[in-house]
Amino acid sequence: MSIERELNKRSGSKCELCGATENLKVYQVLPTKKGGIDESILACSTCIDQIENPDNVDLNHWRCLNDSMWSEHIPVQVVAWRMLSRLRSAGWPQELLDQMYLDEDTLAWAQATGEGEDDENKVIHRDSNGVILEHGDSVVLIKDLKVKGSSMVAKQGTAVRNIRLDHENAEYIEGKVDGQQIVIITQYVKKI
Repeated sequence: MSIERELNKRSGSKCELCGATENLKVYQVLPTKKGGIDESILACSTCIDQIENPDNVDLNHWRCLNDSMWSEHIPVQVVAWRMLSRLRSAGWPQELLDQMYLDEDTLAWAQATGEGEDDENKVIHRDSNGVILEHGDSVVLIKDLKVKGSSMVAKQGTAVRNIRLDHENAEYIEGKVDGQQIVIITQYVKKI
């Protein structure tokens, strides 16, 4: 059974965050270990857009978290915690966060993206020009890079799409080059 079909069954064909029934997609909750239904949610395009683009957030849309934060499904809890943490300065999200309980492993997963940290504690990734990199950005390599542990050389000018950030080290990002997931040092990339 496909992940989408399993998520539709689990959610009753509704967004697991806001309950919408239109434009539903599988959303993988990063960072993932194995992928699959235990690391994914079914979400509408509105929720996904606002999760991935903090500038597009409509605070009132996220009042739905009052219900979805109590989901029995861990990936839904993780996304709810992250969004409440992001919005906590508005007051009511902080109240919901105070009510929410996540076990140690789930909380570690929720915090893995850096959401909920104070700005001074956040790891900020910058490209070779000092431009801030975000999860999901696209970058281009500015020099040939030999990939450790293989004979592969990532060529200058190669575009790396949908990067992932290392939340412990501001100098490292991850991305796929020629179908292989590699770690790239930020000083050798430029944001597209």
